[in-house]
Amino acid sequence: MPHCAVVIVGGGLAAGLVARQLARDGVETVVLERGADLGPGAESRLPTQRDELRWAVRGGLMQDAAVETCTHRRSRHELARPMRRLAAFLPGTGVGGAGNHWNGQCFRWTDYNLALRTRFTGRYGPQAIPPDMPIQDWGVSYDELEPYYDLFERLFGIAGQAGNLRGELRPGGNPFEAPRQHEFPQRPLEITEAGRIFAETVAREFGHRPFPSPAANSPDPYVNPDGMRLGSCQYCGHCDRFLCEANAKGSPELLLYPWLRRQKGFTLRPHAHVLGIEHDPTVGRARGVRYLDLTTGEECFQPADVVVLAAFTLTNTRLLLLAGLGRAYDPVSGEGVVGRNFCFQANSGVPLFFRDRWLNPFLAAGASTTVIDEFNDDNFDHTGLGFLGGGYIGVGMSSGRPITARRTPPGTPRWGTAWKRANADWYAHNCAIGAQGSCYPHRENYLELDPDYTDAYGQPLVRLNFDFRENERRVSAFLVEQSLRIARAMGATIIGAAAGRSGQFDTRAYQGSHITGGTIMGGDPATSVVSPRLQHWEAENLFVVGASVFAHNGGHNPTGPVGALALRLGDDLARYLAQPGRLA
Repeated sequence: MPHCAVVIVGGGLAAGLVARQLARDGVETVVLERGADLGPGAESRLPTQRDELRWAVRGGLMQDAAVETCTHRRSRHELARPMRRLAAFLPGTGVGGAGNHWNGQCFRWTDYNLALRTRFTGRYGPQAIPPDMPIQDWGVSYDELEPYYDLFERLFGIAGQAGNLRGELRPGGNPFEAPRQHEFPQRPLEITEAGRIFAETVAREFGHRPFPSPAANSPDPYVNPDGMRLGSCQYCGHCDRFLCEANAKGSPELLLYPWLRRQKGFTLRPHAHVLGIEHDPTVGRARGVRYLDLTTGEECFQPADVVVLAAFTLTNTRLLLLAGLGRAYDPVSGEGVVGRNFCFQANSGVPLFFRDRWLNPFLAAGASTTVIDEFNDDNFDHTGLGFLGGGYIGVGMSSGRPITARRTPPGTPRWGTAWKRANADWYAHNCAIGAQGSCYPHRENYLELDPDYTDAYGQPLVRLNFDFRENERRVSAFLVEQSLRIARAMGATIIGAAAGRSGQFDTRAYQGSHITGGTIMGGDPATSVVSPRLQHWEAENLFVVGASVFAHNGGHNPTGPVGALALRLGDDLARYLAQPGRLA
């Protein structure tokens, strides 16, 4: 293949944002995506998206586990087995990646989340962090990312309400958010009836300050800075696991790649499965990437001045492990960096049933959620609690789809006439209080190459060594306790059994696609894969971006920080190409 300035592995959200910044300067950029092109005219586009069986149940936009999956074990002393179905988390495939099938919640992380070790040791003392919890600072400040948060929100038409505008606290927004320079580009989504009950209860009974979740579901028609358009949300309940038939969800296939296709010097190659990174360790540089053209079966090489890994968390880590770029993490010695600090999220929930309240779940957007942040991350005093971290608590009504929206009260038979009657009686009268908990790194939670199992192309699968540890179980128990207090005050007819993280990690149950770590960023090469500018410590012209660079996982969705980091990297790459070297 002809030489290019930048080759980007992965064709999702992060890749599109990096390419967008480069395209403004006319930088010759090639994006390699292993899935199909989901642009206008593609078979997967309209009007097929409200097919719950095809897209939600059978995962039409997801990675094919028969071609590539991962293995899992809860302890390094166990035998790992392949995940035959990717159920616990859902890597996307196709141009736009997981950014196409997301629900749309889009938070900025608090300023202290980027320097969490400094925060905890400064507030609670040097012994606050257990020795088996390798929390570390990211090496980047909120002030550096704030302009990129703002740009990302304008590009994706994020709807919300500011709680801290230029240091001034505003009613109705998140009182714990870091200062923002501008209001959200769009007004908040309509509040649901369940959200109204929740908001009134937590404010009246507990003095909490509820706010609408920031959302990439567009409440009104919107035109972004690149002239790309969003329609108005129809509140149809088909956001997560779907493209949007109304073109109202901020997603890469709608807002980034159509614009990029028109830019001179940009090339998109779908059906390109990357096999490896070619590099010269003697000079500390990457030469390009090898990939398989899935349409012809031909193995190709794309040479480039700069290589960017912008794929899903597992893929970024796996490619570095396959290339031997960076020392693989060793949990016994605690040394090594690639695969380190793998995190999930400790989510919990409490189902509620209201006989006399109409809570139609079908009329909802993906992120039509009302939440509180009083118990998130370190927004509250952890002295004496025995854990670190927390999560947001809220009521989200994002789907009433007929196959999977089947919440019934405790004691309902699992099939038959009584089950059908309960579905009919309670369909429009139920909701759940959800708590999305943080997940901090543990010495025994990490990624590595599996020595026994390979993918369809003969390459080792990535092996997940992961379980919820005592810290996550205590976070979950605390959030469940707070959720139950709220549930009782909301006056529900029936409160169902709380679902917390008291047991082991179960790969068979979906728990969110917010997996992070493996190629973490930081200021010390001994404990990080990439620098605070996302530049690989061993290969000067290799950069990594995405949730894989997170040193921990907080109580908010990771999309906002991913977007800000990717946009900043795009600007950094233009600077690097003009003057190669270590970025300061």
